[in-house]
Amino acid sequence: MQKTVYSLSTCGTCKRILQEIELPQDFTVVDIKKEPLTAEIIDALAKRVGSYEALFSRNAQLYKSLGLKDQQLAETQYRQYLLHHYTFLKRPVVLLGEQTFVGNSPATVSALQKALHND
Repeated sequence: MQKTVYSLSTCGTCKRILQEIELPQDFTVVDIKKEPLTAEIIDALAKRVGSYEALFSRNAQLYKSLGLKDQQLAETQYRQYLLHHYTFLKRPVVLLGEQTFVGNSPATVSALQKALHND
């Protein structure tokens, strides 16, 4: 069973969530700043969640500074931005077998917590 977390070691929110859910030690934790996501990984993640947009963080400072909030982005553009800079990834991204959890919303964290305790 695949057990991988894509996060940022310097992100306080990621740290808090991983502590809160008591991430089991058998997970592989990938620091996306130290190990940049490849096109293969981004494509596989997008396939799992249905789109590149679902992986894209609108909270990234670059999103605002590049004026992207005023643009209508296509899927190919979301992919390019995800490849361009790690901060565009909505995080953490947790792969638990066939399930994928993206982001830090309370509903996502709660669903992840339930999935971890049901396994």
